[in-house]
Amino acid sequence: MKIRHPDSLEPARIGEWVAYDPAWLVDLARERKDHPWLAEALAKCRTARWESRAYVAFIDSSNANASDSPWQFQENIVLEHSTEGDLVLDILVGGRVGGVEFLSRL
Repeated sequence: MKIRHPDSLEPARIGEWVAYDPAWLVDLARERKDHPWLAEALAKCRTARWESRAYVAFIDSSNANASDSPWQFQENIVLEHSTEGDLVLDILVGGRVGGVEFLSRL
């Protein structure tokens, strides 16, 4: 089963890595002309772990920012969605997307 959107999340699957369809985020990123690389980076987010209804991780954040961790934070980018509101993307070193936070769900 592919998870596409938080509303389709089964509570039992929170914390599990599952297949993910980032198409809706890719479409949203294409609207942003200031980050032309972002849509391609989001398209690579094919597995995800829902940490809560408000946050989905695309890269394991265990030991975040430690020298041996794949999670090396660089910046946040905010996308605006018509029904979900503000989405905060965690951008990692190398232009990878570490996860997305749904501010309306906090």
